[in-house]
Amino acid sequence: MKVAAEGCNLLLFITSYLLLISGLGVHSLSYDHSATTKAITLSLPIVSSVNTQTYLCCHCFENKQCLAEPRRAQYGGGIIVNPGFDHNIEGWTAFGNGAIKEVMSNGGNRFIVAHNRTQPLDSFSQKVQLKKGMLYTFSAWLQVSEGSDTVSVMFKTKRNEMVRGGQVIAKHGCWTLLKGGIAANFSSPVEILFESKNSAEEIWADNISLQPFTKKQWRSLQDASIERVRKRRVRFQITHVNETALKGAKVITRPIKLNFPFGCGMNHYILTNEDYQSWFVSRFKFTTFTNEMKWYSTEKKQGEENYTIADAMLKFTQENGISVRGHNIFWDDPKYQPDWVRTLSPADLTKAAAKRMKSVLSRYKGELIAWDVMNENLHFHFYEDKFGENASAVAYATAYELDPEPKLFLNEFNTIEYSGDEASNPAKYIKKLKEILSFPGVSGMSAAIGLQGHFASGQPNLAYMRSGLDLLATTGLPIWLTEASVDPQPSQAEYLEEVLREAYSHPAVEGIIMFSGPAQAGFNATTLADETFKNTAAGDVVDKLIQEWGTGPNIATADSRGIVDISLHHGDYDVTVTHPLIHSPITLNLSVKKDFSLETIHVKMHA
Repeated sequence: MKVAAEGCNLLLFITSYLLLISGLGVHSLSYDHSATTKAITLSLPIVSSVNTQTYLCCHCFENKQCLAEPRRAQYGGGIIVNPGFDHNIEGWTAFGNGAIKEVMSNGGNRFIVAHNRTQPLDSFSQKVQLKKGMLYTFSAWLQVSEGSDTVSVMFKTKRNEMVRGGQVIAKHGCWTLLKGGIAANFSSPVEILFESKNSAEEIWADNISLQPFTKKQWRSLQDASIERVRKRRVRFQITHVNETALKGAKVITRPIKLNFPFGCGMNHYILTNEDYQSWFVSRFKFTTFTNEMKWYSTEKKQGEENYTIADAMLKFTQENGISVRGHNIFWDDPKYQPDWVRTLSPADLTKAAAKRMKSVLSRYKGELIAWDVMNENLHFHFYEDKFGENASAVAYATAYELDPEPKLFLNEFNTIEYSGDEASNPAKYIKKLKEILSFPGVSGMSAAIGLQGHFASGQPNLAYMRSGLDLLATTGLPIWLTEASVDPQPSQAEYLEEVLREAYSHPAVEGIIMFSGPAQAGFNATTLADETFKNTAAGDVVDKLIQEWGTGPNIATADSRGIVDISLHHGDYDVTVTHPLIHSPITLNLSVKKDFSLETIHVKMHA
């Protein structure tokens, strides 16, 4: 093992504590969001129960698309034996029919090679013990012997199941970081190995790591990240005009507008159900119409466009100060085309698609914050099959030409939800995004990453979710969860909270829309309120997070120096300062942004 220089530029930091679980010892730890972009690290020494300092850094991005030498193994390799191959290939065995060996580069770097491969899973492996309830983050530096190929990390269970834990497009000639993870819903040994579908290639690996986290540790990192990424400390000093400190003064901050969009899907029931209207308006300022803007809703019969419902819903949102994401211009799934579209000739489909784009984009120009342009175009290819491989790119270029203001999203499912879906994994998502952004006519387009976030039954794999967000963050583009939901199950509310916190705590995520709502509006998967509009357990979670993430008033009392320190979420606030002995309160406006610096706000009160 020889590692590249590890310089970092300071962008942001998160500090917290991490103690390893009993029996694993204490190492120098960091939850490191490194993937392939610029980053930062600021570490705070924390003294553990065994009087050993532990160093934490979160959201640490480094500038490394593909490196001549790999970085160090994260967490010192965690529970991996011989992660950097300083002891030849001790701890590693050949898996499948191939062979393994240690190789040293011209620069003196030692790494492992799987060669003479004949099957995709022929590689090197190591057995580790997983503990139920733990989250495990995985990382490894990879190359292939020629060209490029997708390489995945696989976890082979006792029952011989293969669980995909992450993937990356590895190249020859430089090292690329694979990140992933697994949520252990069992206590059992597993075997870690690698997969490359091109068995003619050798797989090279170095600095492999598997690091366990308890749920308590994971949550502490989320909380610390939220405190740093979403909030800023604000200090008030309350005095008389003669500079005498006013102990006991109250500072009340009420949010006018919060900067982080947290919203909920909306459907046509909003037009006729006053209880639904009240429920929605009291909670959310951002939405996506679940079906009403889709082509199959606005033009059920060819040539008969009808925007009545979508127009009425948009009017309702505008009257209530609710911002709307457009969903969607096209859907690449053949199943969700208007019936008449499926039978059109290529020439007639070209005309119909052009008319659709011009109609919907011109109608809502200037009224939407975003559009999902070509929905689910990693899983499906209806328009590519009809128009050629650039069909999606042409759609984005055309949408940008017709309305250049909204963010234009590539909206997909299973990119962060399910590691087993190879069609839309983060590496393939980025590849598709690059194809679109390299197409003529999109220069200057405000592109964005849309991750639907439909989590199926079972424990969400937060380690994989986070690694996917890390990788997608390397694009520098804004990331939204666009349709977040969790399937019905006994732990639905718990898992929904975990998913929402994971998204909110990640610095690259800039918005969350849930596809959920009340039973009276037909939301029967992630139902937030029952038929009487009483909260479900999931609804309680959402209301708790709305309150916690800054929507309620904050009341703080000045100390003997007249000082009040408050941590506020990014946004605009009305501030009222009162004191029991002073009749006239002081009011002011405050804007708290990412670049807000901690300066004391002096408030002088007249007796």
